[in-house]
Amino acid sequence: MRRQYRAAGLAEADLADDPYEQFARWFADAVKATGTGAITEPNAMVVSTADADGVPSSRTVLLKGYDQRGFVFFSNYGSRKGRELAANPRASLLFPWHPVARQVIVNGIVERVPPQETAAYFHSRPHGSQLGAWASEQSAVVPSRTVIEERYAEVAARWPEGGQVPVPPFWGGFRVTALSVEFWQGRENRLHDRLRYVRVDGGWTVERLAP
Repeated sequence: MRRQYRAAGLAEADLADDPYEQFARWFADAVKATGTGAITEPNAMVVSTADADGVPSSRTVLLKGYDQRGFVFFSNYGSRKGRELAANPRASLLFPWHPVARQVIVNGIVERVPPQETAAYFHSRPHGSQLGAWASEQSAVVPSRTVIEERYAEVAARWPEGGQVPVPPFWGGFRVTALSVEFWQGRENRLHDRLRYVRVDGGWTVERLAP
């Protein structure tokens, strides 16, 4: 299985001054591609973490915000990624925009977002999603789906539609502050463009990587 990429290239002169602005440009392009059906969820990203022994794990998570401080997603603190980030607060993010022959790879340090930021996002979610955060002990082994559904029914009875659901104390946001951000543009003959911003002395330097 092979595909020949024929997209326009990415030159150093095309880049924004910092990776967050460059990401905003490419993210806007990815959002536009949803109109054609080429990309369905442009904010879907692969989050890779590692435990204290360096054993890695990956999963797909939705990006819920980004600015000059970093990239934000939300999860159960007791999940596998939550436990691994507590032991080893580093992560890699991969945005796989394959239909437009682009990828963005972020490596950085991770910290929890402030409680007020978590609360603002949590209460913007649909009621069912709020209940789901309470019902699921994410990453825990369960004997059957029935157990999960019964737990959901319990919390639904406790906090019916129309009332405010409290933020679970075991759930919240993580912010990945970038140390490097690579922008990958597919090109013909596998001679892809790979330009990487690297954090140096409070600023950014750009380096080109061989494909």
